[in-house]
Amino acid sequence: MSEIDYEKLAEIELQKDEAEDTQSEQEETFMPPALEDPELNINHPYYDVARHGIIQLAGDDNSGRKVITFSCCRMPPSHQLNHTRLLEYLKYTLDQYVENDYTVVYFHYGLKSVNKPSMKWLQTAYKEFDRKYKKNLKALYVVHPTNFIKILWNIFKPLISHKFGKKITYLNYLSDLREHLKYDQLNIPPEVIRHDENLRGKQKGKLPPVVKVPPPRPPLPTQQFGVSLQYIKDKNKGELIPPVMKETVSYLKRKGLQVEGLFRRSASIQTIKDVQKLYNQGKSVNFDDYQDIHIPAVTLKTFLRELPQPLLTFECYDPIIGITSVESSLRVTRCKQIIQGLPEHNYVVLKYLICFLHLVSQESIYNRMTASSLACVFGLNLIWPSKGTASLSALVPLNLFTELLIDFYMNIFNSRTVPGEILP
Repeated sequence: MSEIDYEKLAEIELQKDEAEDTQSEQEETFMPPALEDPELNINHPYYDVARHGIIQLAGDDNSGRKVITFSCCRMPPSHQLNHTRLLEYLKYTLDQYVENDYTVVYFHYGLKSVNKPSMKWLQTAYKEFDRKYKKNLKALYVVHPTNFIKILWNIFKPLISHKFGKKITYLNYLSDLREHLKYDQLNIPPEVIRHDENLRGKQKGKLPPVVKVPPPRPPLPTQQFGVSLQYIKDKNKGELIPPVMKETVSYLKRKGLQVEGLFRRSASIQTIKDVQKLYNQGKSVNFDDYQDIHIPAVTLKTFLRELPQPLLTFECYDPIIGITSVESSLRVTRCKQIIQGLPEHNYVVLKYLICFLHLVSQESIYNRMTASSLACVFGLNLIWPSKGTASLSALVPLNLFTELLIDFYMNIFNSRTVPGEILP
């Protein structure tokens, strides 16, 4: 079958999908509203595309990799969206993450004849994403695939390498995502959720019963992950620095400062779970046993990410977001003001961590991890909003703030000393 025949077949299948959706959901006239993002500035270089919310940052997967979502239902009709700009915006977004391992979730529902990019555009898009983008993409989840996707696969098969093909996973239901990602961070469009409910309704009686999740157990006295800094301090004889942070930082300082890509790489999910279990049970962890420097690095990031409240606290989120509106020459001073307002315990732990990251950045000639690179990795592990996840437009100020902390560590932290504090 020729490529033209496949294109015609793909269009037919897409129209079938639309007919089914219209029948089951009685859709109104197609017109997705622009997504309201209070942090999106009209001066954003891709405001015309970003305002639709097609591409979103959605927290981390179970390996600590950043997750980017692409929602077809957010795409307006083709005459209202410049697809060349959409491709540029997608690259602009991914450019912030391609140096690190990352994951993409593609929500197929909502792709229609009126908003579908041309096949030529899709082929151009695939070719535009060279090795830089494909190398560190660790997983691509296609949610709610249809026959249209299968036909697309046949069109693109000659272009797609076997290695890249293995990264693609097809998921029929949203619940399948829970196995791979932090589902609650995904910000799934309501239209996609409704579609998923309709699909499940059709399949009633064919799906296994939903397993009830048991209520959470109270934390162990030795617990370190998922509990507050105060809890860890109280259970560790008043020690200010949590043992897991002290041990991972100490190990990385001895053996990892010159490792290229430190903190960029992911690690085995099961191994990280095993390490967490050991720490939570109060058992000793010998990182030499794992023979992988990225295990302690990911363990440290996981510890920060699982704190009930971010190390920089929810209260600091809005002031930090405002850093880009501060004149460049005054930003370090503003950082210092924000940091001085932290609770004493948070301040001590943050100072310990940033001191270490400053040391890492000083070895960037070997490890390639500048303050900017480290900020991209740690920004969202240090601060996130109290509700939902940080939007893409919030990344610039969050990462800038973190970069300033690392670059100007001595200046920002030199005027406040807390009794009992230690440094790496």
